[in-house]
Amino acid sequence: MSWTSEHRAFIVETYFKNADSIIETQRLFHSGVSRHGKTLDRKTISLWVANFRETGSCLKRKSPGRPRHVRTPENVAAVRDAVTQSPRRSARKQASALGLSQRSLRRILPEDLKFHPYKMMLVQEMKECDWPNRKKCCEIFLENVAPNDVVLPSDEAHFHLSGCVNKQNFRYWAESNPRQKHE
Repeated sequence: MSWTSEHRAFIVETYFKNADSIIETQRLFHSGVSRHGKTLDRKTISLWVANFRETGSCLKRKSPGRPRHVRTPENVAAVRDAVTQSPRRSARKQASALGLSQRSLRRILPEDLKFHPYKMMLVQEMKECDWPNRKKCCEIFLENVAPNDVVLPSDEAHFHLSGCVNKQNFRYWAESNPRQKHE
C-alpha cells in the first residue's frame, strides 16, 4: 500500500512526541484507521524516521536506480498524440512509427496514459422484425436441448465474401470504451 505524505508526517510527529516509541506510534496510528485496516510495521516507521533525520522531509526519497530514458514525458506525449490521431492502428505499428520498442509502448499505454485495449466486435443491427424471430429461436433451442446436456459455444472465425476476415486480433486503445460500430 502506498502511504500519503500526511500519513508519513503523522507517524514521524507521533514518534517524536511519544519519546521515540514505535509501539505507541503504531497504536495511535491504528486508532485512526479502520478496525481491519492495514497498519505499519517497525521497519517502516524506523525507515521514515531515519529518512526524516537525514533529509528533513517525510516524502519518499528519489530512487537511486537508473533514470527513465524511454518513458519520458516527451515520449508519453508523442504516444498520446499518435494514438488519439490514429486509434485504429495496432500497437505494433504505433511502436514502429514512433521508434519505440513494443514493450515500452505497451507500458506507456496502460500505466502512463491509463488507456485500455478494447476489442472491436462485428455485430449486426437488430431490426424490429428480428425480436420475435430471436425469441422463437431461443424457445426452439430450449425445447431441443435436454436438461442435463452440455452445450459448448465456440468463437469461430468469420470469413466474408468481400474478402474481409475475422477482426479477432484488432484492439482499440482508449481511456473508455468507444462503442463504435465497425462497418
